[in-house]
Amino acid sequence: MSTEMIILIGVVVYLVLMLGIGLAVARRTGSQDDFLVAGRRLPVWILTATIMATWFGGGTMLGSAGMGYKGGFLAAIADPFGACVVMFLMGFFFVRTFRRMKLLTFIEYFEAKFGKLAGLIASIGLIMSNVGWTGALLVAFGYVFQTLTNVPMEWGILGGAVVVLAYTTIGGMWAVAITDLVQMVIIAIGLFVLFAVVLIDVGGWSTIAPQLPEHSFRMIPLEHTSERWLVYIRLWLIFGLADLTAQTLIQRIFAAKSTRAAQNSFYFAGFGYLAIGIIPVMLGIIASVTMPGLADPEAVIPMLAIEHLHPIAIAVFVGAMLAAIMSSADSALLATASIISVNVAPFFKKNLTDKQRLLITRISIPVVGIIAVYVALKVQKVLELMFDANSFVLVCIVVPFIAGIWWKKANRTGALSAMAVGLAAWGISELLYPDLSGDVIGLVFAFVTIIVATKLTQTFDPPKPLVDADGKILDLTNRFGTLPLFLRSSGK
Repeated sequence: MSTEMIILIGVVVYLVLMLGIGLAVARRTGSQDDFLVAGRRLPVWILTATIMATWFGGGTMLGSAGMGYKGGFLAAIADPFGACVVMFLMGFFFVRTFRRMKLLTFIEYFEAKFGKLAGLIASIGLIMSNVGWTGALLVAFGYVFQTLTNVPMEWGILGGAVVVLAYTTIGGMWAVAITDLVQMVIIAIGLFVLFAVVLIDVGGWSTIAPQLPEHSFRMIPLEHTSERWLVYIRLWLIFGLADLTAQTLIQRIFAAKSTRAAQNSFYFAGFGYLAIGIIPVMLGIIASVTMPGLADPEAVIPMLAIEHLHPIAIAVFVGAMLAAIMSSADSALLATASIISVNVAPFFKKNLTDKQRLLITRISIPVVGIIAVYVALKVQKVLELMFDANSFVLVCIVVPFIAGIWWKKANRTGALSAMAVGLAAWGISELLYPDLSGDVIGLVFAFVTIIVATKLTQTFDPPKPLVDADGKILDLTNRFGTLPLFLRSSGK
């Protein structure tokens, strides 16, 4: 039996397993709360796994490995380093506030604080971002198929999309969380095994280390120019700050069984993500010596697997790569569908019942998936697509999002002004100064604008207080993530 056939059989078995899990947990999804936030009952261990798995997608497995291959740690700042930062920020600054709100999407907070228009703009931005992210993940799925089985990329994209759409549509957050748990275990085992085998085959660390490119582990730019530093700052912000507004992450806060469980899951996930996410970067750095001159550095992980693993082990590792991709794609699809059903649908029909919202959510998942497939077939660069998806969020949504939580004076006019100016500054910068990081410039303009516009409009546009799902004003005391890590505590 050929290596390609062994891999293909392994892939089919893995996909059937994921579909089976989705079917098995479908009985738990009787309401909108069950479908979107798992009935708010997820414990720490499942939450930690699903947060890590959601972030550990094609960008980490393929894109970051390619970046490590091309430029070491410095090139891979955005992921995993910037990506793990957002988990710590979320756990410390936002979990306790969002838990008190008892929402389904963070757009509900945006609407209550800044009005329906701001909520609609944020909804459209996040839907666009998630479609781009899902498209990037499907591209990664196609890469794996094409590299390891000689199956055309288009078939890999379509096959992966069908399975993810099926179990997400059937099981919602329960299916996503449980499959994420299984997938994260497979990812960790697969990467540790590949790293160990590669290290042994090259003669150990003492043999390969002297051959590595100079500055492989440097994390500060060598060139001290304004352009280079703007790019460097962007790499930290594009995931480390922009993804604070990710519905995929905030949805896990709402799905936790307690505030302490939510807070601690983000801390554990941050450490775990860095520990595992650094492995693809290390493999990319090693491969820059053992496999120099690759035409496509993003294919370095699959090529290392082919070079160093037995065919059966390759089949298992392919499962790890597919797990990384699917665990992010399912979360992006569910997050997008939740925004459509909770925040966008009411613009067209008010007073939707729980049953109607659940139906809209289930219909939205395949619709969003089909659009993402189209994007994936048109754009076939993983990390670039993910960056583009996040730039809109960084310049338009991040500043009002943070200000609304932590600045009592933040008002509707300030938020809308910041969103408009941030977008305009980004667009103009990209047109006039394409070598600069336009989204970082847009972020700075948005920050300045919200302060100025808010100060000037306090008298005729007084700020609204933060409220929960029932319209009650939130308790704003003790909001930092300082609840005990291991002691028993309900943690409000």
